[in-house]
Parts: sequence; C-alpha cells; structure tokens
Amino acid sequence: MKYWNLKKIHRYTFDKVGPLPRSLTSTFTKFKQELNPNAESEALEEFRISRYQTVASVKYLLIIIVSPVIINQLSKHFIFGPTVDYLWNEKQPGIFLNESQEERAYIELQRFEEKLNFEILIGKFPELSTDLLNYKIQEQALVIARKYSSESANAVKNILADIFSIFVLVCIILTGRRELSILQSFINELIYGLSDTAKGFLIILFTDIFVGFHSPHGWEVIIETILRHFGLPESRDFIFLFISTFPVILDTIFKYWIFRYLNRVSPSAVATYHSMNE
Repeated sequence: MKYWNLKKIHRYTFDKVGPLPRSLTSTFTKFKQELNPNAESEALEEFRISRYQTVASVKYLLIIIVSPVIINQLSKHFIFGPTVDYLWNEKQPGIFLNESQEERAYIELQRFEEKLNFEILIGKFPELSTDLLNYKIQEQALVIARKYSSESANAVKNILADIFSIFVLVCIILTGRRELSILQSFINELIYGLSDTAKGFLIILFTDIFVGFHSPHGWEVIIETILRHFGLPESRDFIFLFISTFPVILDTIFKYWIFRYLNRVSPSAVATYHSMNE
C-alpha cells in the first residue's frame, strides 16, 4: 500500500470523538460525499483502508492472545518445569505452600477415613485389623502428600511462566503501538457501529455478569482459582473484601463511561439501555 494510504489509516486510527453525536456528523459527511465528484474513487479507497484495518486488527489480536499463551505453556513445560522439579526434589522445601493447602489435605484424608469406616460398617469390606486400617490410611496420606507437593511445585511454575509471558506481551505491545492503535480504532468502530438495541443488550449482559446481584458467587470462584493458580493462601477475609469493593468500583467506572462518553457518542443507545433495564 502506498505511503499516503498508510498515513491516511494512521490519521483515521486516531480520530477523536467530536462535540456532536457521531450519527449527526456522519449524516453531514455522507451528504457532503454524495456531492463530491470524486466520491466513487474515495469510496473505493475507503473500502481498501477498512479492509486493511480489519485484517491488521485480526492479525494483531491473534498475536497478542495466542503468542503469550503458547509461550506460557512452552516455558512452563520445557524451561521452568524441569528446573523447578529438579530443585523441588533436591531441596525438598515441603509439601504445602500455605495453610489453605494443609486444610484441604486434612479434609481429604478425614473424608477418606470416614468413607472407609462407613464401607466397613455396611459390610462392603470385611472387618479390617487395626494395622491394616492404619496402613490404608497411611497409603492414602502419601497419595495426598504427592498430590499437594505437585500442586505446590506447579504453582511456582505458573508464577515464573506467567511473568515471562507478561514480559513477552509487553514487548509485543511496545513494538507494535501502531498496530495497537489500529486495533483500538477497529474495536471502537465495531462497538459504536452496532444498533442501539444490540448496545443496550451488551451493556445489560456485561453489568449483570460482573456487577449484578448474582456476580459475587462468580467472583468468589474466580478469586479462589487465581489464588490456587499462584499458590497463595485462600483468605476468606480477602475474598469477601474484594467482592464487596471491586464490583462497586467497576460499576462506578462503567456508569461514568456511559454518562461521560457513550451518552455523547450515542444518546439513543443510552436511552434504549435505560428502557431495556427498567
């Protein structure tokens, strides 16, 4: 593509929102283009620019999503994994990284013992001697210990691999600022090009999922998964504090975005959202 075309794309990427609604300005622009004798050639050039923007945005989006995931898995299994396993087996720092793992391990062993005693009482297993019963419990304890030792080592691998993949992602973003700007413009045009009903539906869907009355249960699962992923203690106080503050902050930011930005760009979409939300 010619240099002046790329320059035009770059200017199109950094278009800012004007004081008037975009629907009104687009109407005047369309009327002006229809009176332009070079409208056909400009329309063709605009289509080429739009196609280039779409292809570049999809490619860059795939790069920033797929590349860190692939690098994360490769580094975890082939770089950090063997090193952590070797050091973990050599140094043997312990089985558990935090008290939450210990509590879960004790609960698993207790449930196994209770299940074994129950199966003996209902006659599923013959009467076991005390030594044999203790042997089975000890055998299960070793299985649980190996399981949580592997979970602890895996948490260390996750931390190292995630840090490395984040570093790669930052490098990709810093070296592709122009592609990032094109992607941002593409997403803005895609979102604001939707119908008012579609915008209202997406807004309601987003708010109900992340800041709705049933969202605390979802946030609790997400936080617990993240804490286990990094081997951090699952503090109930921290989880409840996060759930009671973060969705409120997110809801405030979202309402501010509707009032400050969306209401200026597409007031009809805001009106449709309020009508659907009533």
